[in-house]
Amino acid sequence: MPLNVLLVGAGEINFGSVEGPWNHTLRLERKLGTSLTVVALVDPDVERATAALSTKLKGSSASSYLQCEIFSTVQTAANALSEANMPKLIILGAPPSVRGSDIPGRDLEIQIIGAFPGSALFVEKPLSNGLEDACQRVARRVQQARTLVSVGYMLRYSQGDLSRYFGGDIRLPSIAARTVEHNEPAGFLSAKRFDEDNIPPDNRLPRLTSATWKYINGAVGSLTHAIVLHGTLYDTEFEVYADGYRLKLIDPYNAPILSVRRPGITYEEIFKFTDDDPFFTEMSSMIDAIDHPEAQGAILSSYEDAVKTHEFTWHIRRSSEAAARAEREQGGSTAH
Repeated sequence: MPLNVLLVGAGEINFGSVEGPWNHTLRLERKLGTSLTVVALVDPDVERATAALSTKLKGSSASSYLQCEIFSTVQTAANALSEANMPKLIILGAPPSVRGSDIPGRDLEIQIIGAFPGSALFVEKPLSNGLEDACQRVARRVQQARTLVSVGYMLRYSQGDLSRYFGGDIRLPSIAARTVEHNEPAGFLSAKRFDEDNIPPDNRLPRLTSATWKYINGAVGSLTHAIVLHGTLYDTEFEVYADGYRLKLIDPYNAPILSVRRPGITYEEIFKFTDDDPFFTEMSSMIDAIDHPEAQGAILSSYEDAVKTHEFTWHIRRSSEAAARAEREQGGSTAH
């Protein structure tokens, strides 16, 4: 049975990126095969949308895009699409600057649930680049509309990811974070892909952010994020320490490897997940849930759950910025 899909965003999230395995159309094609019918592509950059569609029409899944129309806004798509072409699933892969809020121009979720009531909605992460209170208001609107939503925190679907079972909710006041800034000696980089001098100081990202926090269950968590490696490939690892256990997840985006040390052994057990594609699993789970309500439990990142993650990241940012301000005010004093 055909599944009508509407795509919002003609960029790398929906159509592929050199900086990671994001490519939602590829997973849709793999899951649905000839049942996929892309009825519309919405992007204000019509030229880019036309180029993306043209590439698809030359590919192996061209038949899925034959009916696709291009629109510059969600509302023009809703006004033009026939009843037969109404989408059952909408993929929101537009930049976070235009979603996750109820402010006009940044409110794509609200536009979508208003224009296409009854359509399921898949939203790429992060929810927004704005404040968490706006995301909370959107979450309430989504809940009131009874829209089936999944947010693309793909690592929740990784077969090797066990951390969510050990952590749980976080005590937000416990978060403490520090950064290495671009203008500090440790922040100097020998290789840069573009001229960073053109970036306004207020828009600069830290070279490194290190944060620690306490979970409500008493466990302690930590995160280190660095923008220092050369090339385009991610390097990501997760570690969990428990009573007698150490679990280390390596390369979760591509070919996950889980290293386990457990009670009774002194060596590491290695589990390789060669066929694991969490990007596919998240999309597959969403599609299964559309026609089978009993399968909705397989959606592991609701909008409300994603808001918690967004709130968490803002607490890390505020803590790190406060620490950086304090360091500047102290004049970089050191202890020996």
